[in-house]
Amino acid sequence: MSGAPRRIAVVLFNLGGPDGPAAVRPFLENLFKDPAIIDAPGWIRAPLAAVIARLRARSARRNYVFMGGGSPILANTLAQANAIHAALAELALGAKIEVFVAMRHWSPTTEEAAAAVARFAPDRIVLAPLYPQFSTTTTASSLRAWHAAYRGPGVSSAICCWYDNPGLAQVHAEAINQVWNAAGRPPVRLLFSAHGLPRRVAQSGDPYQWQVEATCGAIIERLGPGWDWRVCYQSRVGPAKWLEPSTLDAIRDAGRAKMGVLIDPVSFVCEHVETLVELDRDYAEIARAAGAAPFLRAPAPGVRAGFVEGIAKAVERALGRCGLAPDGGPCPADKTRCALRDPEL
Repeated sequence: MSGAPRRIAVVLFNLGGPDGPAAVRPFLENLFKDPAIIDAPGWIRAPLAAVIARLRARSARRNYVFMGGGSPILANTLAQANAIHAALAELALGAKIEVFVAMRHWSPTTEEAAAAVARFAPDRIVLAPLYPQFSTTTTASSLRAWHAAYRGPGVSSAICCWYDNPGLAQVHAEAINQVWNAAGRPPVRLLFSAHGLPRRVAQSGDPYQWQVEATCGAIIERLGPGWDWRVCYQSRVGPAKWLEPSTLDAIRDAGRAKMGVLIDPVSFVCEHVETLVELDRDYAEIARAAGAAPFLRAPAPGVRAGFVEGIAKAVERALGRCGLAPDGGPCPADKTRCALRDPEL
């Protein structure tokens, strides 16, 4: 394609969440039918997903009732889309820009977003997953769904990961400092809590754990010396072994050490059930029982200026190339399931 693009579509991918009590069970079915989540033949996976969704629906519904009946993830992602759109407009890229949202397991679905982008008829498309750290269970799943759904025009660039984006590290460091200073700078252990992953996936060459640790290291560089910190993992599902230590164990360890905790949700970019319920309600209760006081929690990046500008700059860089690439450094060679080594992406 010659000349500057006239129309640019930016597609933000996220997991999605039920928008009301009736949506909880079908959302869970969609989640567990994803072959990236349950690696089994389709004829087994679909009925298994239905059983898991039925068993988990009641407790999950209670969690969403706690937040008003549904997940805030769509509203928060749309707010990020609007903020990113405004930041891109300030970059004066010389084209009409639209930002679209594609949720992997609920509305607006990947298929709905793909149809909307096709109607927009872009010259260029930038695929920007809102998962900072790449995993085969999140980013790869979203990109595969997009490639299967999109049939419109436009040359595509995909950002496979942005775990070391300077804006990402900076907003986390700022949020941690703001919460800590507001609490009077108490002695706390800083816990970087990331969404967990089955150990078998992590050991298969998936780069997620390595990228999470790299993000945490970049945040610590900005915070400076003197922090007692740990990386831990939350949101375990099922009996399989998951990445360790768990956030629950890390909180209890801090309690045994007579320390409070400050939790930073390092793999989450907006507030939803895993921050507002799992961290703020459930883990806060665990901390009280364990004597880990105070219990502090840094907010997710949301629409903080540095985060939004960081994503906008990543989109601008992606427009300078075609195909898939990280916005930052590459993975080590032993991360054999890195996006760049997946011919389907």
